[in-house]
Amino acid sequence: MEAWRIVATALLAVAGLPLVLVVMAKVRDRVDSSARVAVGGAVTFTAVAVVAVLTLTVLPGLLTWIVVAVVAAAVGVMMLAS
Repeated sequence: MEAWRIVATALLAVAGLPLVLVVMAKVRDRVDSSARVAVGGAVTFTAVAVVAVLTLTVLPGLLTWIVVAVVAAAVGVMMLAS
C-alpha cells in the first residue's frame, strides 16, 4: 500500500472526528431529541468510514486529496460558524 494513501486516510480521520461531533452538536441545537442526535452521528461516522476505506483502496490520487481538502474545509467552516 502506498504511503500517500495512509497519510491521506489519517488526515481524513483526523478531520472526520470533529466533523462527527459538530454535526451531532448542530442536530442537538435544531432538534431536542437524543435519538436524532445519535442517528446524525452514526450517519456521519459511517460516511467518513466509507470514504476512508475508499481512500485506502480504490480512489485515484487527485480525487483522494480533493476529498481530504473538502472535509477539512467543511470542518473549518462549521467550527467558525458555530
